[in-house]
Amino acid sequence: MEGACGRSGRVGNGPVPGGRVPGGPVAGGRVSAGPAPGGLGSAARAWRLPELIDAGVYVVDDRGLIVAVNAEAERLVGRRTADLLGRNAHELLHRDSRGESIPGIRCMVKQAFLSGRTLQSELAWFERGDGSLLPLAWTVAPCELAPGERGAVVIFHQVDPAASPGPWAADAEGPLSELDRLALLAETTATLTSTLDVQEILRQLVRLVVPLLADWAVVDLLTEEGGVARQVVVHHENGGLVHHEDLERAMPPVPEASSMPLSRALRGVTAALAGPETYRGQPDSALAVVQQELFQATGMHSASIAPIRGVRETVGALTLGRASRPDAFTRSELLLVEDIARRAGLALDNARLYERQRRVAETMQRHLLPQLPSVPGLRMTACYRPAPRASQVGGDWYDAFPLPGGATALVIGDVVGHDLDAAAGMAQVCNMLRAFAGGQDDPPHAIVDRLDQAVTRMVQPVMATMVLARLEPGPSGRWTLRWTNAGHPPPLLVEHGGRARYLEDGHGLLLGTGLRAPRPEAAVELPPGSTLLLYTDGLIESPSRILDEGLDRLAAYAAGLAERPLDSLCDLLLSGVRPGDNDDDVAMLVLRVPR
Repeated sequence: MEGACGRSGRVGNGPVPGGRVPGGPVAGGRVSAGPAPGGLGSAARAWRLPELIDAGVYVVDDRGLIVAVNAEAERLVGRRTADLLGRNAHELLHRDSRGESIPGIRCMVKQAFLSGRTLQSELAWFERGDGSLLPLAWTVAPCELAPGERGAVVIFHQVDPAASPGPWAADAEGPLSELDRLALLAETTATLTSTLDVQEILRQLVRLVVPLLADWAVVDLLTEEGGVARQVVVHHENGGLVHHEDLERAMPPVPEASSMPLSRALRGVTAALAGPETYRGQPDSALAVVQQELFQATGMHSASIAPIRGVRETVGALTLGRASRPDAFTRSELLLVEDIARRAGLALDNARLYERQRRVAETMQRHLLPQLPSVPGLRMTACYRPAPRASQVGGDWYDAFPLPGGATALVIGDVVGHDLDAAAGMAQVCNMLRAFAGGQDDPPHAIVDRLDQAVTRMVQPVMATMVLARLEPGPSGRWTLRWTNAGHPPPLLVEHGGRARYLEDGHGLLLGTGLRAPRPEAAVELPPGSTLLLYTDGLIESPSRILDEGLDRLAAYAAGLAERPLDSLCDLLLSGVRPGDNDDDVAMLVLRVPR
């Protein structure tokens, strides 16, 4: 495989005679690649780079991952190729003159990507493998690794810091260039819109602006009840971010007539510069008193206060303050803070809307699920958990209700889909099942067969899987379970001693296919002290594993819970079995036969 780094056939500042350099052919700017190292994948291909006498060379892809490195680069940074390939170059190597990490927007490689130009620095710093700093001069040029695949080539050599002119361009503090601002806004948009979790958005927002723009960050959010909460107060201390929870608190209401900067920002009026002198006069509201205390506690001498606006309404306010940095905020920086706050507002607005929809969906789903009956001689519990990352209602349900003749029906089911149609279909199927089962004393397979015919005649037909079981006591006090399975994961029976087995008999077609086939039925006697688990596939399925692995994991885990109290069983199974990458809701129905 080949990749193009530049198109001039030149490496560094000098010509390459005949288009060749020691260590590998370079012709027309194209660099031949060797075989990919095992286990690193396409992100770390073994490009053959030129072996220059005193210059290190490495290549990164459009994610900043190192895909090639020459021997001199290994020597200069004190790291083996295997420790470099596939790693993020900025996070691994780039440091300021004090050895601290550099904000991503000041990464010269990222700036080269954004500008499409070759960039140079006469003094920068890499962290060696032993933790020491390497002073260097470097050149970064965008390149094409393969057709349609962008990257950058980095050429660097060691320098004497005392002999290098100019400021340390890679330091985290200092004025931002226009390219820095462009990179910051691009990273803000990409980072904050990558999640729908409010706390994660706030965490990332603080990370983006501290210490780059300020050493203090304060976020005040308007609550859905109309109040104000000081959610975040963070200070940059000793190279890290420290939360000051003593300053995070519920806030006084927003005054309608106050002209103070925070009050105006929370009303969505405008951004403003502020300092201790802004709040030295007589406070015009309780909110101004709290803000006065904030300036006293933090020692901020300059602050930018900007409204965090969503699409429909103001979400809160962002305050960035400087205490240890001597320079005050400028009007230009205030505009930048306002732009960052606007992007944060869009992300927070989306997150709040998602959370609101999620609560509505979960409430609707829970109201559709039934109360369990009390069955003498049995203990029973059930639970429903919505999808961890989905805002829609789902079609999973459980049910249990008395049958004619003293038996009890147990149901677990899953209507295909994750939307309102699935929830509506689930409610209809559940109600029809109760009607068919409660009218006469029919076996489970006959009831499900009639239900299947009715499902296909619905105005909006659905497809569903389910298990219908009939549980009845025998004359000897033993309980018999008789069931039919319509395409659903098999029930799990865990005996008192910890032996677990799936009830795989009685398996037939799922509901709603329109196909007619005899529905099998099976029966088993439940041993004293045994636990029966009916569940939906959200408990075991994972896009990264085959279904059998999930079933094996559930059986092994449930076997160890044979003696655990029934009330905690659902929570334990969810935390111990449910795959982390599963994006489905879960319903469970569990019963235990007393010993």
